[in-house]
Amino acid sequence: MSVEPVTTRDYEARVGSPERTQLQLTKTEIEEISEMLLYEELSRARIRDLEEGVRAQRARGSARALRRWTRVARWASRRAERYQDQN
Repeated sequence: MSVEPVTTRDYEARVGSPERTQLQLTKTEIEEISEMLLYEELSRARIRDLEEGVRAQRARGSARALRRWTRVARWASRRAERYQDQN
C-alpha cells in the first residue's frame, strides 16, 4: 500500500476549488484585527526576550558550576596528595 502526499492544490484540483467569498470588513473590524496583531507581535517579542534571558542565565550558571567543580577538584587532589604523603 502506498501513500501519496496530497497538497491543497492537488485536493482542490480533484474535488473542485471552493468558491472564495470576498470578505467585507468594516473599519472597526480592521482596527480590531490590527490591534490584535500588534498585541500578538508584542507578546512574541516578550517571549523572545524571556528566552534570551533564560539562555544567558543558564550560561552564567554553567560557568559558575564549572568554577565550583574546579575548586572542589583542586581541593580533592590536594587532600589526596596530603594523605598519600602521610602514608
